[in-house]
Parts: sequence; C-alpha cells; structure tokens
Amino acid sequence: MTYQKLIRRVTFACLALCATLANAQGPHAHWEYKGKHGAAHWGALDTGFETCARGSTQSPIDIRKTVKEALPALDFQYAAGAPTIVNNGHTVQVNVPAGSKLVVDGKALELLQFHFHTPSEEALGGKRAAMVAHFVHKGEDGGLGVVAVLLQPGSKKNEAWEPIFAHLPRVGEQVTVDGLSLQPAALLPEKRGYYSFAGSLTTPPCSEGVQWMVLKEPVKLSAQQIKAFRKVYSANARPLQPLNGRVIKEST
Repeated sequence: MTYQKLIRRVTFACLALCATLANAQGPHAHWEYKGKHGAAHWGALDTGFETCARGSTQSPIDIRKTVKEALPALDFQYAAGAPTIVNNGHTVQVNVPAGSKLVVDGKALELLQFHFHTPSEEALGGKRAAMVAHFVHKGEDGGLGVVAVLLQPGSKKNEAWEPIFAHLPRVGEQVTVDGLSLQPAALLPEKRGYYSFAGSLTTPPCSEGVQWMVLKEPVKLSAQQIKAFRKVYSANARPLQPLNGRVIKEST
C-alpha cells in the first residue's frame, strides 16, 4: 500500500494550528527556542508569559539527589484509537481520542496528547536523553499531570512507535492514517518506576502546578527514527531550570 493511500487527510490545517498555538502561547506573542524570541526572553515577550521568568517551580530540571519513597503506582488505562498527528510549529503532537486515562493514587487523569522534544528536556544527573515524549493528562479539577518517556537510540526500529515516525507532518500540517489504531500503552517501557516533582509547562506561558512523572526506564528507538524527527526539529528543548529547593521523589 502506498503512502498516498495510507494518508486519509494531509492538510495545512490553519484553524487547528492557530488554535493549538493560542492554547500554548496566548493570543499575542510569537516565541521560539533561540534568538530574540528564544527561551531566554520568553518572560519579556508577553505579560502572560511572566511566569517563565518569575516562576519558582519551573520545568525542565536536572534530576539528581532524589528522595526514595513508596510512590503510588502509575495505572495506565490507555485505549487504542485513531490518532491525529499535528505539527504545531514547535513540535510534533499526537492527539488521541477520548477514552485513555492514567490513574494515580485513586485520581483519574485523561490522556489528551503526547509530543516530542529533542534532546530530552529533563536531565538525569546532568545528562539528557536523545529525545523525550511528554504524555499530557488532565484531571477533572483541571490539574495537569505529565508523564515523560525518555527516548534513547537502540539497534533496531521500534515498531510500536513507527506509525508516528513514518508519518511526521510538516509545519502546519495534520495527518491521519487510514486503518491506524494506536495503542499508547505499547509506547511505554516495561518497568514503570518514576521520579515525581512539582513543575510547570515547558513552553509559554510556563504555567506552574503541573505534576511531573518521569519514567526511569527509557524506550529505545532506531537511529533512523530519531533522525527523522530531527529533520523536522533539530532542537526544541527548553534550558534546565533552577530547582529552588524542590524535593524530587523517586519510587522504590
């Protein structure tokens, strides 16, 4: 089956793109990762971005000096469904249909989407992974919980992830693939130990109050899969932010 037959819709989805960018950055300011609109200047680009410069629990962070605790298990109750893959001008984002959730300590969080950064935004002992996927969840109270899956180069293609990396859209495009039913749980590592800390969104407006859960075991991708993403975005990671006395918990 040809690529053209697989793709049901590839469009310059201007309205969807504008909506995505508005949700991410507010209605006024344009932002980037480098240059005069880069991460070092986000806080000054718009009054709605001030938390990027003034916040005390900003993400990403360097994970070190952890406190081991019996953290609640992460119960991934993800369902298979047809995703929509969107390039929103800052990353590739995979929107998933309703029906997938993460349950932590009795609290259910709905999976909204996952997206990518290269290199990984969070670091472990000062070292960043090749990439990271951030799985964004929202609770009934509006609170956000993000699960970070570190992605490292391996010796072979990761078949579970291949439907995404084989159909990476260009800026402004969104892609749906005929017959594709993605199972998000298959994208996760086998072991579910994690680090937990309070943080923020890693893009403007850098809102705080986000619960971060970084899985300790990475997932392996092929060098070709990582290269495919880097052809679209060579670098889209925010610099590490001060810990400011936060405690980083590590599951035992």
